[in-house]
Amino acid sequence: MYVKNYMTTNVVTISKTTRVLEALDLMKEHNIHRLPVVESGKLIGLVSEGVIQANSPSSATSLSIHEMNYLLTKTVVGDIMLKKVVTITSDALLEEAADTMRKNQISVLPVVTADNQIIGIITEKDIFAAFLDLLGYYNQGTRVVVDITEDHTGILEKLTHLFTEENMSIDQIAVYRQEGLTQVVIQVASLELEIIKQKLTENGYIVSSCILKEGQ
Repeated sequence: MYVKNYMTTNVVTISKTTRVLEALDLMKEHNIHRLPVVESGKLIGLVSEGVIQANSPSSATSLSIHEMNYLLTKTVVGDIMLKKVVTITSDALLEEAADTMRKNQISVLPVVTADNQIIGIITEKDIFAAFLDLLGYYNQGTRVVVDITEDHTGILEKLTHLFTEENMSIDQIAVYRQEGLTQVVIQVASLELEIIKQKLTENGYIVSSCILKEGQ
């Protein structure tokens, strides 16, 4: 899966001359927490609620509420925005986006073209949504987890063939490997949970979980 499949393309942006209070109003209006700063369509910075808070007068100062609001009204985002923004391209894999966020300890990546034109934005929430889609979490059917204690070549072929024999379609399949244990998670487009569990057990497989999903 690619970034372009899950990114938001209708991106709310601002210019570097936008007042800080205006930026906050936009975030509240669109229920978002950060705004890319652009110039001629190109990304030049990023401002977030955290950045604004870090650059706002502390409650410990002697300034009155009126004075603090006045300062925020006069301050433009160009004065406080993050200028070194970590970005990604739309053709990058979602795994790359997730790894980039994790390594840089950030929760959002503006999506840009080769010449830095902003075309979208992807957040950690989008990555979570993709993860659920990948596992078929919302699909109707049966989600079964098979524990493999002795992994070997061809085991997936043998395992999936059992579902073919029952004329059951596999929607998604994922493999997780830990020391001494391999778990295969299979989402099957069938509601015959007991038949699935029995078929696997009779063929010597350990079923550690078998859940019926009615769909959402």
